[in-house]
Amino acid sequence: MRRYLPIFLLLFVTYAYFFPRWASWSQNSRLDLTMALVDEGSLSIDDYYTNTGDYAEFEGRFYTDKAPGVSFLGVPVYAAYRAVAALPPVTRLMDRIAHSSAFEATINPKGTGVALDKLYFMGALYAVTMATIALPAALLGVLLYIYLGRAFPGEESLRLSVTFIYALATPAFAYGGMLFSHQLTAFLLFAAFFRVTETAQREAAAFPLFGAGFLAGWAVISEYPAALIAIAIGLYALWKRPSWQTALWMGAGALLPGILLMGYDYAIFHTILPVGYKYSVNYHNLHDQGLISLTGPNLPALWGITFGTLRGLFFLSPVLLLAVPGFWWWRRSGEQTAEWTLSLWAVLSFLLFNGSSIMWQGGYAVGPRYLLPMLPFWMLAFAHGLRRVWGSLAGRLATIVLLGWSLFAVWAETLGGQSFPDWTPNPLFNYSLPYWREGNIARNLGMALGLKGIASLLPVLVVLGAGAALLWTMDNGRRTTDNGRQTTDDGQQTDRPTTQPAD
Repeated sequence: MRRYLPIFLLLFVTYAYFFPRWASWSQNSRLDLTMALVDEGSLSIDDYYTNTGDYAEFEGRFYTDKAPGVSFLGVPVYAAYRAVAALPPVTRLMDRIAHSSAFEATINPKGTGVALDKLYFMGALYAVTMATIALPAALLGVLLYIYLGRAFPGEESLRLSVTFIYALATPAFAYGGMLFSHQLTAFLLFAAFFRVTETAQREAAAFPLFGAGFLAGWAVISEYPAALIAIAIGLYALWKRPSWQTALWMGAGALLPGILLMGYDYAIFHTILPVGYKYSVNYHNLHDQGLISLTGPNLPALWGITFGTLRGLFFLSPVLLLAVPGFWWWRRSGEQTAEWTLSLWAVLSFLLFNGSSIMWQGGYAVGPRYLLPMLPFWMLAFAHGLRRVWGSLAGRLATIVLLGWSLFAVWAETLGGQSFPDWTPNPLFNYSLPYWREGNIARNLGMALGLKGIASLLPVLVVLGAGAALLWTMDNGRRTTDNGRQTTDDGQQTDRPTTQPAD
């Protein structure tokens, strides 16, 4: 229990350390709806849309073309921010930060400078992102750690390693502090799955499954393709607890976000279907192909999201390849058949879905951002792979090399420059690293302290180093019961030794 809070704080501080990118169409479009709801009580973003290209036009008015789940969650956060930002001391603080020499060094000299309205929008973007993205992203790390404790009781180093590799050496790091929907969706889906497993293991009443259904439903209204995994989680719940109560409570929970989405679409487009992309002002030539850009699996897209240098998951984070044999070893173990099936479906369905889109590149992005919702399920197989290969010297050396590259590439692309990589071929070397050589590092809290360029990363690196050292040296919280069995800090009993060889 004692590790949960340090893990959460360490991840949250890391994600919150970096400001969301300015001039990001996808982020601005989502925040525009949040601001319109609070400032004007309107679903239309008529007064805001000029800061984004991701918007729809219908009957002479403008709307975000994004799934609205993230924007809805941001409403209470932005309402609170609006009240606080109006206080004179806060206004003066924001102005002082924005006009510090370290911060001004990141501003485009050919731009329009830092006006008061830009400061206000930046603060709103940061506040909403921290509450709706960074907070869930940090909680996801904790949930993954807890779940791994049940799958691998007593193996604390494995649990911590998988958790932090996921959080810091995969594209999850890049999107942990960005107002995109993918990392929130990953949290919602994994939290729904976690809730189902918790209810099934404890043989509790079916009512808690209402919460799991709600989480899965909100994932869908935040990122529509999440339905592929959300439906599978519902079937998994029925597999674990085959009863009409399971279907009732899961369905009732999922229905509430669905009703909210249908009401939203009906109020705007006079249909309960999510048709925002149909009316997008830009990218008509892409949205109109196939089914909203889906033309069927094709090799260029599948290669692009896996091994391609532009957005390839395994080019950016090759340590994740350990999950491929991990799925095999997991299946051969005969353990957790239902969980293995769900995880494999989550991975394959998202790979095929995104490998069917002609928009697989994801615009300005770090890695294949559309795959993020399936990544926590990938990490379950990764844990099996890491546990197995770590048993040999060659496996350890290979893992260290792959992990080293993953950390280097993910951090380089995430933090090089003030925008995520565009469509530049091989962006790691042709886009991100040149910015690092110039000292052009993404805006962060270190700059508020007067640190410039690469030096601005020192505080977060010190915090990460100290936090990691603390976590790995903390008492594991095991207790020995009267019958000699060990109990982990999750309350799970095990006969396994604390260090189990990989056979």
